[in-house]
Amino acid sequence: MKVAGPFVAMVMAECAQVGLMIVSKEAMSQGMSSFIFVLYSNSLACLVLLPASLIYHRSGRPPLTWSIISGFFVLGLFGFLAQAFGYTGINLSSPTLATAILNLVPGFTFILAVTFRLEKLDWKATGSIAKVVGTVVSMAGAFTMTFYKGTHLVHSPPGFTNQLLSQQSDWVLAGSFLGMDCVVTSAFVIIQALILKKYPAELILVFFYCFFVAILSIIVCLVAERDITAWTLKPSIRWTAVLYSGIFGSAFQVGIGTWCLCRTGPVFVSMFKPIGIVIAAAVGVICFGDTLYLGSLIGAAVIVVGFYLVIWGKAQEVDVDGARTVRGTSESSSQKAPLLPSYQEEN
Repeated sequence: MKVAGPFVAMVMAECAQVGLMIVSKEAMSQGMSSFIFVLYSNSLACLVLLPASLIYHRSGRPPLTWSIISGFFVLGLFGFLAQAFGYTGINLSSPTLATAILNLVPGFTFILAVTFRLEKLDWKATGSIAKVVGTVVSMAGAFTMTFYKGTHLVHSPPGFTNQLLSQQSDWVLAGSFLGMDCVVTSAFVIIQALILKKYPAELILVFFYCFFVAILSIIVCLVAERDITAWTLKPSIRWTAVLYSGIFGSAFQVGIGTWCLCRTGPVFVSMFKPIGIVIAAAVGVICFGDTLYLGSLIGAAVIVVGFYLVIWGKAQEVDVDGARTVRGTSESSSQKAPLLPSYQEEN
């Protein structure tokens, strides 16, 4: 259950992420600025998270220090950069390319997590080997879905063209922005994990994260967006996208990710990025009439195998730690047991 709960939660978070990419792409294609979008969505998330965090952490809240607040600001800075790079890349390309490029996040995160000793890497332990192999396999499956098509399995309706998911305006520039998004996102996850070790109050952390992202967005928007019409929420797709992003993107998705990060570690959370392309492909076939290719089916199967390896490796580490704890307790009890008779005899 320690793995199953975060697993279900992260799948829900990735579903919300794919929906966010689709609605944000549609809003920006209607002329909405990516900076304005980040500002409105994080401001709305602050309004949702402030009462929720105070209620959820109404007792036993860790004290706020300047060091912790500074960490929140750094987290907000990296989060703002990740959102700015990500939405700019989506605006220049499509949600499909964005989910494909985000497959680089697990690799970057794994390297940083081992560097900062947030993840165990013992080449003699089967759990560690399974996590490494699973990460590589999942990334390979995601890239298979991206670059290999193969034969058609399910055809789109005649004359149907999915402009939203297949628009190709500037793939090179978009890929550069999305690549920077991957690097910053990996660093964001590591910083978040380090802060949670000192301040394990998830919703309060997410509130301050959204708060500082909103503050940074205001500064950038006042400089970059001089046209007053860029601040409006018309047409209706703009406020719909902001409402979805504020509730299901910044509040729900980041909150769920933080909750899972506190319980499983950064590598487990980042491993769910490749599943985004599976969800995006399924949404494309079911809702937008995309064509299903053999490569998508093979890639999805490979990703599932990679996920199983990572989860199995994580479960092995949990079992080993639990066994060590039980064994340590038993040894401690056995060491104390001989002292009791002698104490009674002396009395």
